[in-house]
Amino acid sequence: MPIQPPYGAPPAPYGGPVPPAPYGGPPPAPYGVAHPPPYGVPADGPEFMAHDRHNSVIVDASGVSLEVNGHTMDFPWQGVATVHHAPSPHGGAVLMVAVTHPSGMLYECRIDARRKAQLHQWLAELGPVLHHYLANRA
Repeated sequence: MPIQPPYGAPPAPYGGPVPPAPYGGPPPAPYGVAHPPPYGVPADGPEFMAHDRHNSVIVDASGVSLEVNGHTMDFPWQGVATVHHAPSPHGGAVLMVAVTHPSGMLYECRIDARRKAQLHQWLAELGPVLHHYLANRA
């Protein structure tokens, strides 16, 4: 008498494409493929990123992202009235970035640069990036 596997026949080897999703919607984008930015913002453009152990700021074609103690706030360019940036008035090497929402709400992030040279580099890089995205808006 032949020996039968305990759970039926082994599965057939994979040999074809994956069937389409049953709901008929578009397939998800492959991992690592960039999605086009919303609201007609150019897909390419300058980027800025600064971070310390607790906080960070990212400015790119999709908008401004502030992370403060693990809480992230994303502001697409349509949701940004203006962005202010400056060194801390109390001395030290702290970059202050504030996003003003069209409603008037202000969201602020402070990033410790540790060294004044790093702070000066961030200030020199951030201004032109913000100008690129904010200068020609309607």
